[in-house]
Amino acid sequence: MIQIEGLTKEFGSLVAVDNVTLTVQPGEVLALLGPNGAGKTTTVRMLSAILKPTQGMARIDGYDVVTHARQIRERVGVLTEMPGLYTRMTGREYLDFFGEIRGFGKQKRQERIEYLADWFKMSFALDRRLGGYSKGMAQKIALIRTLIHNPPVLLLDEPTSAMDPQSARLVRNTILQMRGEDKRAIIICTHNLPEAEELADRIAIIRAGRIIAEGTLPALKAKMLGTPLMELRFTQPIHNGLVPLIAQYAQVHEVGADWVRYITDSPGVVNPRLLQALMQAGASILTLSQVKQNLESVYMHVVQDGVV
Repeated sequence: MIQIEGLTKEFGSLVAVDNVTLTVQPGEVLALLGPNGAGKTTTVRMLSAILKPTQGMARIDGYDVVTHARQIRERVGVLTEMPGLYTRMTGREYLDFFGEIRGFGKQKRQERIEYLADWFKMSFALDRRLGGYSKGMAQKIALIRTLIHNPPVLLLDEPTSAMDPQSARLVRNTILQMRGEDKRAIIICTHNLPEAEELADRIAIIRAGRIIAEGTLPALKAKMLGTPLMELRFTQPIHNGLVPLIAQYAQVHEVGADWVRYITDSPGVVNPRLLQALMQAGASILTLSQVKQNLESVYMHVVQDGVV
C-alpha cells in the first residue's frame, strides 16, 4: 500500500530526508520514530504530495506521489502535529467544509460528521466555535477531519497529543480497529514510545534523515539489546562465593555491588534450583526480576549510540 524507495529531500545544502526505503502493507502500523528534526514530518509531507522529493520514489496504492497528486490526496488522511483549525468556525462548519472539499454531497457529509463525532464522543461540541475548544478536543476534531473521506492510508503525527487518558485510549483503540478490521496502512510519528510499542507492527527509527534501525520490536530487541536478562538484587553487598554459586545454575552476564544479572532463555521464569541454592547459602534476596527491554530501551540504544 505504501512503497518508498530511496526517498530524498534536500533544502539547499540541508539533506532533510536521506535515501529512505520503507514499505507498509494494508493492515499494518509502522511507527516512525526519531528526535526533533530527524526528517519525520518531511517524509510525511512527501507521502501526502505536499512536498516533491529531490530523489527517489514513493507510491500510495500504486500511485506516484509526484505524478498522481490528486489520487494520493484521495487515498491519504493526514493528521499534522499542528492541525491548524479555523477557530472562527464551529466544529460542524469546519468538518462540513472539508467534507465538501472531498466531493461529498450534503447528506453524505452530514452522515460522516455525525458518525465520526459520535464515535469520538464529540457530538456535544460540534456547534461550538473551534476557538473555544481545549487542545484535546481540537485534536479529536482534526482526527475526524483526517478520516472524513474514509481513506485507506493514514499518516498520523502525534495522534493523541494533549488528550486526556480516556480520549487517548479511544484513539488508540480506533487505530487498532482501523488496522485490523479495516486493513488500513498506517504510519504514526510519535514521541510517545509506550503508545508506539502498543500500536506498531514494525518500528523505523530515523536520525538526521536516515533510517538507522527498522524491524519488529522483538527483532530490534534481539539485535540491539541481546539476550534477555534476569536480575537478582540482594539486601547486602555480594560476598566472594556468591557469584560462582550463581554461575553453577546460570550464565552470569554482569555483576554489581549488590546485584547480579544473568542470561535466560525463559524471560520472567524463576529458576527454582538457583533460588534454593542461594537460600541454602544464606543469601538475602531483595528482588528477582527481568531486566526491562522495551521500545524505550531500544530507542535510546539506537539514537544515543548511533547503532545502525
